[in-house]
Amino acid sequence: MAISIEDHQLPYNTHNLYDVNFFDDKIHTLVTHTPSFVNTWIAETQQKLHQNNSPADHPLLVGLDIEWRPNRTRQMENPVATLQLSTGKDCLIFQLLHCPSGIPQSLYDFLSNKNYTFVGVGIEGDVEKLVEDYDVSMGNAVDLRVLAAEKLGAVQWKNSGLKSLVKEILGKQIEKPKRVTMSRWDNEWLTGDQVQYACLDAFLCYKIGENLYAA
Repeated sequence: MAISIEDHQLPYNTHNLYDVNFFDDKIHTLVTHTPSFVNTWIAETQQKLHQNNSPADHPLLVGLDIEWRPNRTRQMENPVATLQLSTGKDCLIFQLLHCPSGIPQSLYDFLSNKNYTFVGVGIEGDVEKLVEDYDVSMGNAVDLRVLAAEKLGAVQWKNSGLKSLVKEILGKQIEKPKRVTMSRWDNEWLTGDQVQYACLDAFLCYKIGENLYAA
């Protein structure tokens, strides 16, 4: 299968590891609600970003997306449940909603660091929600739809979604099943389908950003 997931089934309550396969890419994915694992992931990721990239060539990119339990009524405003970050072959799915001690300082510092460019589809809305729910500020965020419109010279990309950008930029097909999109993202234990969906959203944002900046 072009898209699949392998669950490492670690015997811990603090975290689990998965490998999400997307065609020729294998994305090592950490799912956790525990600050110490977030700290380690960020430290290792920053090291890799600076080793593998030259900021003179293009920005240090991080794909970003969030998920939350669907709001069933207009009065309902569920908080962000998961934050997904991807730097290519590595992905973090941080379950903020279940974090016992609040967001670690390392994550605040990472997100506000202007050396990194966070890319996503409709990322302004995600940033706004993160600010409202967790008082997280973003140093440098770029909407892939705007970037695509600039790089491809076609204004219609400003209204596109991830699915159409993946097809145009990466030449791949993805499905975004509603049963997963509208699922219980506030559950303590995410399903394999949820992990695959959340990981790919961030990973594909990274890949699209990488391709557009290289164009």
